[in-house]
Amino acid sequence: MSDSGAPAAARVVVGVSGSLGSLTALCRAADEARRRSAELWPVLAWEPPGGELAARRTPASYVLLDEWQRLARRNLLTALDHAFGHAGPGVPMRALVARGTAGRALVESADRDNDLLVVGAGRRSSWHRLCSCSVSRYCLAHAVCPVLAVPPSPLEAELTSAHRRNLWRLRLDTRRLAETAEETVPPDA
Repeated sequence: MSDSGAPAAARVVVGVSGSLGSLTALCRAADEARRRSAELWPVLAWEPPGGELAARRTPASYVLLDEWQRLARRNLLTALDHAFGHAGPGVPMRALVARGTAGRALVESADRDNDLLVVGAGRRSSWHRLCSCSVSRYCLAHAVCPVLAVPPSPLEAELTSAHRRNLWRLRLDTRRLAETAEETVPPDA
């Protein structure tokens, strides 16, 4: 006989997409799960290309649903491998692949008062904020549990800057690299 009045185990639910921001949030969520002695629930949400409406309109999409689900599962496993390697997160984990929008899937997964929902809060331009829905803002507005918005890693800004420089074919400023190397390399090396 089970005791239905027993409190549910604490969970840390985290959104995973494979982006640098989501990997930063995943590592922070694993730290929070260790700190709280909670179970880690990484969630990757996916939608058919073109959205649910487009998938309902074309009969070919029903054939591809299993393939899209398999790709989402593979992307989640790849992200977990990038974040933790073979060692794992060090806490009990239950990885989920959910069909639907990311915000809704995360809010529905973190449906208990004692859950913690962890999302990446990427830096976005004013244009992006105006034109697209932010998963972190959706979660902050609709979640029934506390939400931790993790800022992006400083390396993400460096990577974006390098990508922009390469895109515009701008030259690399090597003076800054030389200064950084002098600071990090010991003189006797």
